[in-house]
Amino acid sequence: MNEKKSFEVARETLKQLTARKLAPTPVNYKSIYNEIAGIPSVEAFPARELKEIAHALPAKTPGQQKQRGLLEFAIDRMQWDGIKAALVAYGGFTPVTSADSPPSGPAPLSSNHTTSGAPALTSEFLSQIGKLIEYAQPALGNDDQHFSEQTTNLLKSMRSPGADVTTVKMMLVNYSHRLSFVAEDQAEIKSVLLKLLHLVFENIGDLSPEEQWLRGQMDALMIAAQPPLSLRRLDDVERRLKDVIVKQKDAKEKALQAQNEMRQMLASFIDRLSQMTESTGSFQEKLEDSARQIEQAKSLSEIAPVLKDVVGATRTMALNSQTARDELRTMRVKAETTEAEIAKLHQELDRVSVQARHDPLTGALNRKGLEEALEREISTVRRKDTPLCTALLDIDNFKTINDTLGHTTGDQALKHLATVARECMRPQDTLARFGGEEFVILLPDTPLDKGIEAMTRLQRELTKRFFLTGTEKLLITFSAGVAQLAADEAGMEAIRRADQAMYLAKRSGKNRVLGA
Repeated sequence: MNEKKSFEVARETLKQLTARKLAPTPVNYKSIYNEIAGIPSVEAFPARELKEIAHALPAKTPGQQKQRGLLEFAIDRMQWDGIKAALVAYGGFTPVTSADSPPSGPAPLSSNHTTSGAPALTSEFLSQIGKLIEYAQPALGNDDQHFSEQTTNLLKSMRSPGADVTTVKMMLVNYSHRLSFVAEDQAEIKSVLLKLLHLVFENIGDLSPEEQWLRGQMDALMIAAQPPLSLRRLDDVERRLKDVIVKQKDAKEKALQAQNEMRQMLASFIDRLSQMTESTGSFQEKLEDSARQIEQAKSLSEIAPVLKDVVGATRTMALNSQTARDELRTMRVKAETTEAEIAKLHQELDRVSVQARHDPLTGALNRKGLEEALEREISTVRRKDTPLCTALLDIDNFKTINDTLGHTTGDQALKHLATVARECMRPQDTLARFGGEEFVILLPDTPLDKGIEAMTRLQRELTKRFFLTGTEKLLITFSAGVAQLAADEAGMEAIRRADQAMYLAKRSGKNRVLGA
């Protein structure tokens, strides 16, 4: 049968629209035209609806933000394969539990899979994969709570009797995407830690054998090794550690030089004393000989030469004494100067060691400094029975600031918050950078309600003082949790409770302060 020509198909399409009593819309016309012409009916690409779905997806983590961007990119280019890949990868950054319903549509298996092959996948094969995941887990660490939960849920589903292969396979796809990010982070963290260890070990032999010379470096290394780790934090420790090492080497060389000069002055002093002793002995012998000559003299003419020799010897002795006194005075002044220089160098060594307890960017205490300050405050609390509040602050939308304005602007925002916080704090309060964009403030002699009021005042002060990035004003806000130290409670446990309250403040809308 001959194919109909296009004008014939068009004429028949108009007849069918009338016969079926359909409105002559483009959609109806195209549907009937394709039907008569035998053309497969392909629906229009739903770009608007897909974009609405993409915008509705949460983007709270870097992984979610990345996959949502890839999804929008694929939608703009009407690429169904790209849309599918982005959505599958996005699932790796959202909680997946064994109770989740399986995805709609046919299972993503090849057509040659039969029911007879399913038991091998759900028992023997899945068991081996489960063991592999368990064996790899210690190397990946437990810092990422969401990843740990995802691992637990996956293993539970794989070991569940009669597990659905389709569901488990989708969970494995999601898990593999998440695993790639975690593995890359762990590899980079280990690499940076190794560099820090090598840096310390290479300089141990060049530094003073005294323990205090190495204290700052070893403290910095211990801080870097404490979880949770981040690449940005390790970079800060590495830069600070290099600076401390350079200053310690320079201070050590100056101290050794000053000590050598002191030893030379002491040797000169002892030599001068020896010369003075010899001169004094010669003068004494001269006086005794002159006294004998005077006793034996019979006339004044015999005494005159003797007196002349005594006067000459006395004048020489006085001149030597004056010279020795001047030299000793000069050496004393030089010794005092050298002593002051050595004291100054020791102060410099103490100062650079103390730097290992402060965050180089904001000037606040780091984790090591916080632990020492917390220990002192808790000791005071136990001794005087006074209240102590711990507040944990987290800058809102800090990731967005870094991504849109750059890490330099992010660093300036951290410094801005630290500056405003110090100006609002009391002298007895302590500010520490807990990690990333998180800060801890210790508030001694402060009950819980007053601690919440103090953090609220700091929030109001930040709204008055905009952060300037170039000519643009940027409002910096934070969410905070406040916890009062309980009886017999460890300091870090109070900070953990404050962190939980801060998380609730984030979930409640941000820019809020909640008590634990």
